[in-house]
Amino acid sequence: MRPTASATGTVIHEVFRRAYERGDRPALIDLRGGHVHGYRGLVTEVTRAASGLVRRGARRDQVVGVHVSTAGAQTLAVHTVVAAGGVAAPIDPGLGPYEMAAWLRECDARVLITTPDLAETAILAAEESRVRQVVSLGPALDTIDFRCLLTLEPTALPALDAKRQLAVLLADGARLSHADLLARMAALDLPVHLSETDVVLATWPPDGGCGLLAMVGLGVSKGALVVAADGGDLDGTRHDFGVTVVTRADGTLERVG
Repeated sequence: MRPTASATGTVIHEVFRRAYERGDRPALIDLRGGHVHGYRGLVTEVTRAASGLVRRGARRDQVVGVHVSTAGAQTLAVHTVVAAGGVAAPIDPGLGPYEMAAWLRECDARVLITTPDLAETAILAAEESRVRQVVSLGPALDTIDFRCLLTLEPTALPALDAKRQLAVLLADGARLSHADLLARMAALDLPVHLSETDVVLATWPPDGGCGLLAMVGLGVSKGALVVAADGGDLDGTRHDFGVTVVTRADGTLERVG
């Protein structure tokens, strides 16, 4: 299932517009999550899952909490929400259930996407908020398995206005439209000018901001390979993958090769 023509100029279009022609070439290697996401497979999963969310009653502009522990899970969850016309609200995985519930109530989220290792906290937060559906990227008690979204009869994705449609709601209250998020991606690219030959080592964790999300989106849009690692032998990882660009503690990218 491909993004519709009406998605031109949106985050989904700009990030994934060449994904099909890039085929099975790896786009994102999530070392912590243990997953390799190919270009075509990633966009197919995102658009099919977005269709599934729409089938399950997701509405345009609906806020969906994204409470996950890995870069791959955040990428998949946020882009699924955005493709369905929703607003993704990244949540710091270190938050406790009652802090998280307060934020979910404040942004009136009705759906929460999580990972199995965080599912217990997600369920507790959902019980204290207006969340009615908890979707897990992997089997977890009292959740809807993300894979179930992929099995529903496909339906059309909504037409979106890139300048007006919100894409992301950040923990600091900032609301980013599709155009705003694309501008963040462009700003990240200024010092490095990513290309298809680049390998980016991403060490930023998922949190309530959009740094990691913008960085992965930028890498995929440029045809680069993003390797996400949150620790371990980073020097060895840089050598093994031939890393040319790294993330810096100040929120920027630096070319190293």
